[in-house]
Amino acid sequence: MATPKPKPRDPIPELVETLLVELGEDPDRQGLKATPGRVSRALRELTSGYGMKPEDVIADAVFDQDYEEMVLVKDIPFYSLCEHHMLPFFGHVHVGYLPKGKVVGLSKIPRLVEVFSHRLQIQEQLTREIAEALNAGLAPHGVGVVIEARHLCMEMRGVETPGGRMITSCMLGTFRRDPRTRAEFLDLVRRS
Repeated sequence: MATPKPKPRDPIPELVETLLVELGEDPDRQGLKATPGRVSRALRELTSGYGMKPEDVIADAVFDQDYEEMVLVKDIPFYSLCEHHMLPFFGHVHVGYLPKGKVVGLSKIPRLVEVFSHRLQIQEQLTREIAEALNAGLAPHGVGVVIEARHLCMEMRGVETPGGRMITSCMLGTFRRDPRTRAEFLDLVRRS
């Protein structure tokens, strides 16, 4: 019987311990003793999207369907880390598409959001990546994505302006070309 390979050592706890010392803390004090391991686990979870492929998330849930009216999933909550400061930004994603003979299982759209939000991100890129992945997986008439988010890098540091929201959108296909389709999508997003 072959001996199993030992699990590689996680370097993040040691790096966090060094960071704590550099910040003037004592990593051996009671409240910080387990912090390096907790930070490592949290960062691994918050960046788990690097280990997921968007095409794998939706591949087994694309179904032939003769339906060509707008499909909209609203208010999908998300959390991500800003790639500039590694501070959280969070909010809601609204995703719509116009099917062209294929639809995707409802739960796969929030999973697609998770794939990209669980990476170091900027909101503009996150918006585009979700739209392009859904477009590639379904080849619909069009896709629209709107994200509304609060950024702690703006609220906690720098300009220190709490409560501001950033709104980004990405429109592909019919959502970009046809003002009526875009207007319908944005009207549905605004409705409570």
